[in-house]
Amino acid sequence: MKRQYILLLCCMLFRQTAFAQPTTTVDAPKLKTYTADDLVFKTGERLTLVANYRWGIINSDVGEATMLVEQESFRDTSYFVARAYATTYKFWDNFFKVRDVYEGRFDMHTLRPLYFYRDIHEGDYKMVNTIYFNNDNYTIKASAKREKYPRRDTVLQGTAATFDFISLFYNSRNIDFSTLSVGKTYPFSFVVDDEMFDLYYRFIGREEKNISGLGRFRCLKFAAKLVAGEVFKGDSEVTIWITDDENRIPLLFESPVRVGTVSARLSKYANLKYPLTSKIK
Repeated sequence: MKRQYILLLCCMLFRQTAFAQPTTTVDAPKLKTYTADDLVFKTGERLTLVANYRWGIINSDVGEATMLVEQESFRDTSYFVARAYATTYKFWDNFFKVRDVYEGRFDMHTLRPLYFYRDIHEGDYKMVNTIYFNNDNYTIKASAKREKYPRRDTVLQGTAATFDFISLFYNSRNIDFSTLSVGKTYPFSFVVDDEMFDLYYRFIGREEKNISGLGRFRCLKFAAKLVAGEVFKGDSEVTIWITDDENRIPLLFESPVRVGTVSARLSKYANLKYPLTSKIK
């Protein structure tokens, strides 16, 4: 397997994408309204994840991503803004350099997305993507500009269940987990570049998990469907462990690939809203 694929897959786990085939058939759920007390995160929360590749005797950390959420205002309107930065480590820059920047703005009360931006530099691949969400009728204006190619502008019809990956991350952490059923699948719709995808996650149950460098935790365990193709197996799912406490922060993402396993684990955290009571030792 080419080293380029290893690094790209680790970056994909940073993005937490779980693609199926392009479609727009996801049913819209009832839109929920949150107060600040309802939310499991607060402004200033910072999470850092490390990407790892394992195959046989190979077990190497290749890069990391950091996500920070803050509050900003524009024209008397306040909203959350989360920024994420993904980079390969210096040694791996020699093989496939990654410098990715993401920004997502989303409503403080509904957690619905307002704006998404990403600037991708992965080896020779460069892409700038902007997405605007109209939450009155759920139309989406997407623009994707790949280096040396003309810009593509698209209007998509979404639903109340359609997100970009940053707003999806914060929204999913605020789901009422007491209503989840083991084995049941829960659909969402996802926009990236100028396409819309359906995805689902499945609640597996509770489990204790050792996280390298952090300790042992009580976790909620989920699976999300990945697309089959050159790298992933046809039945591949990414397995996700999050803290079984009020913070619901991700501890580990892991997925088999055609050669080996890629993962992203939490390495640092700061300014959590609640005590990390899921940590056992």
